[in-house]
Amino acid sequence: MTTAELTIFESMESNVRGYCRAWPTLFDTAQGAWLRDASGRDYLDFFAGAGALNYGHNNPVLKSALLDYIARDGITHGLDMSTVAKRELLETMEQVLLSPRGLEYKVQFPGPTGANAVESALKLARKITGRTTILNFTNAFHGMTLGALSVTGNAAKRAGAGVPLVHVNPMPYDGYVEGADFTWMERVLDDNSSGVEKPAAVIVETVQGEGGVNVARHEWLRALADLCAARGILLIVDDVQMGCGRTGPFFSFETAGITPDIVTLSKSISGYGMPMALVLMRPELDQWAPGEHNGTFRGNNPAFVTAKVSLEHFWSDRKLEESTLAKGEQIRKSFEALSSEYKGISTRGRGMVQGLVFEDASQASKVCRIGFEKGLIVETSGAEDQVVKLLPPLTITDDELSHGLSILTDAVHTIREGR
Repeated sequence: MTTAELTIFESMESNVRGYCRAWPTLFDTAQGAWLRDASGRDYLDFFAGAGALNYGHNNPVLKSALLDYIARDGITHGLDMSTVAKRELLETMEQVLLSPRGLEYKVQFPGPTGANAVESALKLARKITGRTTILNFTNAFHGMTLGALSVTGNAAKRAGAGVPLVHVNPMPYDGYVEGADFTWMERVLDDNSSGVEKPAAVIVETVQGEGGVNVARHEWLRALADLCAARGILLIVDDVQMGCGRTGPFFSFETAGITPDIVTLSKSISGYGMPMALVLMRPELDQWAPGEHNGTFRGNNPAFVTAKVSLEHFWSDRKLEESTLAKGEQIRKSFEALSSEYKGISTRGRGMVQGLVFEDASQASKVCRIGFEKGLIVETSGAEDQVVKLLPPLTITDDELSHGLSILTDAVHTIREGR
């Protein structure tokens, strides 16, 4: 790939662009777990659209349904009008997703991004309770719009707001302070002299992806749910990146045995990488007035079509969940081998979100750079970009996964042994 072919991006596109700096090539086509650039070079994708492509690029089952829908002039833009595509999605969600899990949720279609789903959830929690404060957690990431950014932990991202981000109180996430539990949080919430106002809601990720693949223990999540229920505080689980099967089950909170009051979904919920987001809420919490939260592109009907088919195809049984857990174990063993071989490296994760953590943060970015040179797309995460974060498509084959892990292993050897 020549520099000249990328000149237009340098001259015309905003300096805000980021991922293209780590992967300086001109991508053209993609299928399954692979990307191909304009020169014909293939790259194995361990990034999957930051988790928006759990079923891979251009999944043939979803593509066929989408092409059929477009060919028959199906509604594309529908705002919040009733359409056949939306009806079929809601029916499938009830039959395949919610009813088998004993979940009773109303479904809101906000704007098409995860951040918009978070904004909706925060607004709704404040409307319901009449309270303003939200409790969030250290190292959290919930989006880049002002409300979502206010409950995000990263200082650099928060600074970009340009205004004070108020009405939030950060709390320590599981493992942030060794041995920490909810004793302090309970004390300040129950003490009228603590200076901490009773919050409208707590928002939490069961696994903090952007924060560095920090995994909350199931018992910690259950204790948090109990704390909220006992005090009339709404529990919001942000499942934008970790939902849709990333950790194994469809919802990342299932294995903890909790039922959040509100759930946010986006990224892979469309199944095809198209913009789409949902807010799930307990029925009694649906206190919106008509049009109180809206958006021009909340009715992306082609995304409804692929979402429906993805639920039918991948979630009518437990095959994908079992495959995801098995592949996650394969990644974990590969990373544990590296952790045993070299000091200053550790691993953490759940399902097919796994992180290789470097005490020397600079080594993580070097591993990703070498990986790209060898044909692998993989990113860093964490407060200091100290974690090599894996988000491969859930549908990746065993051979493809082994190939990518061998590239990563070689990259670590190169960094640590100075090859």
